[in-house]
Amino acid sequence: MKNLKIISLVPSLTELLVTLGLEKNIVGVTKFCIHPNNLKKEKVIVGGTKNIHLEKIRALQPDIILCNKEENTKEIVKNCSLIATTHVSDICTIKDILALISYYGTLFSCEEKAYILTKELQDKIKNFKHFIEDKPNLKVVYFIWKNPWMVAANHTFINHLLELTKLENCYKEENRYPEIYLEDVRTKKIDAIFLSSEPYPFKEKNKLDFKEYAIDAKVILVNGEYFSWYGSRLLKAFDYFKELREYL
Repeated sequence: MKNLKIISLVPSLTELLVTLGLEKNIVGVTKFCIHPNNLKKEKVIVGGTKNIHLEKIRALQPDIILCNKEENTKEIVKNCSLIATTHVSDICTIKDILALISYYGTLFSCEEKAYILTKELQDKIKNFKHFIEDKPNLKVVYFIWKNPWMVAANHTFINHLLELTKLENCYKEENRYPEIYLEDVRTKKIDAIFLSSEPYPFKEKNKLDFKEYAIDAKVILVNGEYFSWYGSRLLKAFDYFKELREYL
């Protein structure tokens, strides 16, 4: 696999590749591949996650292109598959990402590093489950966008991590990322409202938007990377979740 050329169109998977010792194999990334921060200077940027430059991808002559069902469009996957082998991941749970890491270990001949990473993640999760077992269940709403207002609901990695953190998603009966009206928040019994740092960059001032809709709930800015970046970013996520639960 020494000369294998990889293009990653998924920021969290780009970071995972580096953790697996494959940084030298990466030839192309998206403008959102910010971890580690040297990649955008050293690799060819082939676009975003929803818009790509096919001519740049072709010129790099990749052996494989990594996509994700949620991050990238069907059109992107179709066009990429005409250029090189294209693998599309679909991550909704911790089990999914552990399986993907193992698969990458085999695919990219880095089985030992993949094993070490999965073992470390499993230990982190086990430790966190012990920490969280006596914590009360709390009800939350996780906002990902403004104008229109959108929340994370069921069948998302975010929802899975909320459940793991004993935070009941008030929109768990909805699917994926529904649009809602803020007036609807007033009808729910909510302990906390989470404003994610991505994809919409919520700031401190956005807390004021909820002043009249969630009087009794804490409105908190949360690091979206820890809730939506799967892969090696999870190594840091569970310490963050501990701090968040202590604050709540």
